[in-house]
Amino acid sequence: MDNSTPTPPSQDAAPPPAARGRVAWRAIGVLAALAVVAYLADQLTKLWVTSTMTEGDRIAVIPPLVHWYYIRNSGAAFSIGENVTWVFSIIMTVVAVAIIVYARRVRSIGWAVALGLVLGGALGNLTDRLFREPSFGMGHVVDFIQLPNFAIFNVADSCVVSGVALICLLTLLGIGADGTRHAKHEARADGPAAGTGSGGEERPGTPGA
Repeated sequence: MDNSTPTPPSQDAAPPPAARGRVAWRAIGVLAALAVVAYLADQLTKLWVTSTMTEGDRIAVIPPLVHWYYIRNSGAAFSIGENVTWVFSIIMTVVAVAIIVYARRVRSIGWAVALGLVLGGALGNLTDRLFREPSFGMGHVVDFIQLPNFAIFNVADSCVVSGVALICLLTLLGIGADGTRHAKHEARADGPAAGTGSGGEERPGTPGA
């Protein structure tokens, strides 16, 4: 008869399939909602800028910290790589498709928020690349937020950078996209206890001579 005490279930144990399904749909909903909000915020602010300002206009908002400065950027976020516009169009397309395909695996709300921000920002700037002048796939992105000693950017840039920063934080905290937390000492905790046999019974010591 086995009188050993049953081991309590680990707090990091995977939830049952039904629970995983509920969490997955909730995470996907958060990701989609954040992507839509980020995209609309980016496009609506750009619409406001292009309809009320002329390129090159500069308006003080919170002087001397924040100004609206309307420019068109052929490069990536924060005006990086202005001579290779088509490369960034391809990169943003690949990023957006990859996030959409990967979304079904996301069960962490934190990861859903991060990927939703990146997706919405990527789609926002990709829309400019595809449909703004001078040509399809080579369009210039509307930038208008100016801070002291910093590049001029837009809402989409802010969303992408915020999402990437959150992904880095979640990774450092050991939180996976599937919602599991990777403990630093997981291997040590799961290893067999010293001085015990495979059946959990204490090994008898070697008798002295």
